Amino acid sequence: AAEVMDVDVLPIPTCPDGRLTGPGLRTGLADVAHDGLFAVVATAGSTNLGVVDDLASVADVAAELGAWLHVDGAYGGAGLAAPSVRHLYRGVERADSLVVDPHKWLFAPFDACALLYRDPEIARAAHTQHAGYLEPVQVDGEWNPSDYAIHLTRRARGLPFWFSLATHGTAAYQQAIESTLTVARHAAAEVRRRDYLELVAEPDLSVVALRRLGWTPEQYYDWSARLLSANVAFVTPSTYESETITRIAVVNPRTSTADIDLVLDSMAG
Repeated sequence: AAEVMDVDVLPIPTCPDGRLTGPGLRTGLADVAHDGLFAVVATAGSTNLGVVDDLASVADVAAELGAWLHVDGAYGGAGLAAPSVRHLYRGVERADSLVVDPHKWLFAPFDACALLYRDPEIARAAHTQHAGYLEPVQVDGEWNPSDYAIHLTRRARGLPFWFSLATHGTAAYQQAIESTLTVARHAAAEVRRRDYLELVAEPDLSVVALRRLGWTPEQYYDWSARLLSANVAFVTPSTYESETITRIAVVNPRTSTADIDLVLDSMAG
C-alpha cells in the first residue's frame, strides 16, 4: 500500500510481546524525524502471532497527531464477533478505516476482503478514476465499489459471505468463532504441558505460535511436509525474530481438540 501511495513506512518498536502501544508510538516518534506523517497503522490480530495492539492508546496518539488511523484486522478482526475476546479491541471504533478478510476467520471462500471507512466520501475522492467511458457509472448517489479502492475492474467477492450470513445468521458466526478460540486455548494448554514444546507468545486469539525445542529449520519443514502428505493437517513453519517456529491457526470451526492433540503428538519423536 505504501508503494502504491509512494510514501515511506516508519517502523515503530513494539513491546516484547509484539504489541504496539500509544506510549511506544510516542517514544518511537520522538527518536526520529516524522515530518509529513499522515497515518498510523495498528493491528487487530497479527497474522503471525495473533497479537492485538493496544488500539485505544494508539488511537489517542493518532488523534493528537491529527493522523488517519487504519486498523489491520485482516485475520483478527473477526474476533470482534466473540464476546470472550471483544475487550481486546477497545478503541477499534475510533479507526478511520478497518480491513477484515472474511476468507480467513469468517469462513468465506477465497478471496473476500472488506474495507470499511468511517467517512467513505474521503475514500471516494481519493480513489475514483475518471474517463469518458466511466461517466455512465459515476452517478451521484450511486454506490460503485470500484470508487473506494485502487482497483477498477472487480468481481462480487462478497456474495458468498453475504449468502452465508443470510443463511446461518450472526449468532452462528459468534458460536463458530468462540469454538475456534476454545480449541486454540486447549492447544496453548497442551503446549505448556509438554516438555518438548514451548509457546513463543501467549495467544490473544486463535493463533498459537510454538517452538519444538531442539529442532532445526529442516526438521520443521520435514515435519510439516509429512503432516500434509498424510492428509493429517496443514501446519507450516514460520519465523519469529529470525528463529524458525511453527504456528497453529485455528480458523475452521470443525477443528477439534483431538485434531490438536494429534498434531502436537506428532512433534514428540
